[in-house]
Amino acid sequence: MKLNIVCIPGDGIGPEIVAQARAVLDRTAELYGHEMTYKEVLLGGASIDVHGVPLTEEAIADAKAADAVLMGSIGGDTTKSPWYKLPPDKRPEAGLLRIRKALGLFANLRPAVLYEELADACPLRQEIRQGGFDMLIMRELTGGLYFGERKTYTENGMRHAVDTLTYSEEEIRRIAVKGFEIARKRKKKVTSVDKANVLDSSRLWRAIVEEVAVEYPDVALSHMLVDNCAMQLVKDPAQFDVILTENMFGDILSDEASMVTGSIGMLASASLNDTKFGLYEPSHGSAPDIAGADAANPIATILSASMMLRYSFDLDREADAVDRAVKAVLQEGWRTADIMSPGCRQVGCREMGRLIVEHLEGGEQR
Repeated sequence: MKLNIVCIPGDGIGPEIVAQARAVLDRTAELYGHEMTYKEVLLGGASIDVHGVPLTEEAIADAKAADAVLMGSIGGDTTKSPWYKLPPDKRPEAGLLRIRKALGLFANLRPAVLYEELADACPLRQEIRQGGFDMLIMRELTGGLYFGERKTYTENGMRHAVDTLTYSEEEIRRIAVKGFEIARKRKKKVTSVDKANVLDSSRLWRAIVEEVAVEYPDVALSHMLVDNCAMQLVKDPAQFDVILTENMFGDILSDEASMVTGSIGMLASASLNDTKFGLYEPSHGSAPDIAGADAANPIATILSASMMLRYSFDLDREADAVDRAVKAVLQEGWRTADIMSPGCRQVGCREMGRLIVEHLEGGEQR
């Protein structure tokens, strides 16, 4: 298979971590007989420095012409960088929001995985964290409260603010279909999270999800109210497989889930549109304080590349090989500074990438 990928190194540690993810992809392609082609484009501060804007029309066109986008990190030090003296619509993050909209990305996937090797970093009690957990939060990305009409006004001397939470049947159905399709690649279990005891939007959400579920009889569906889900994430995270939810709930729950893993440097993410196209990026930031120091953890970006293989190209075997290589390196005790623990061996960004590539060579299953 020929894989046409746009790479967006971005800012801060972005170029370093994307380089290691590309090395892993290249070795995977070599092992399994694929052809990788890359085109590098600028986004964020890197684009501002060259073009004066955080995202150009040419960059959007290049991304649209690709099969998938692999991105590093966007932004810089908000207190020091000249990028943050610009108007808000000219700052690095504005480019990220714009490309998501231009590519029609409506489904955000954020895995939260606790590796047994990193269990000590988890803030939960040992009896809860033992055995680890592996969930994926699927958040609707373009509707709901964040995109509804809003206004602030004064009436009778009193200030008021209104935010509108709106969802259409189409918006709910397309994210539900994605959720069930992805559950089929995992443990075949969907937990749909809403507030149907209070909100009309949640009652519609629940009704549409149940309609979609009929088309996936092999996937188990359950419903959970959002406040209960927030509690269950810290009480028994291993119960979850795919958590399917709307924009604001997903924003909050995915941050909670990331914290119970204990290390944001290990967390991948993906944003998909209504085709197989996706934008894949780590969940962490650009870490400008360690940029260029070979201290970054590339694993989240490498795992994002694994998600790209799985969800944009349906290369489950190859994605499994990458995931196994990451786990094998952790089992051997190799760590970057952010996940370092006593008795382990610390390495930098380049060496961690090299070790994962090396374990791909030893772990091939044809």
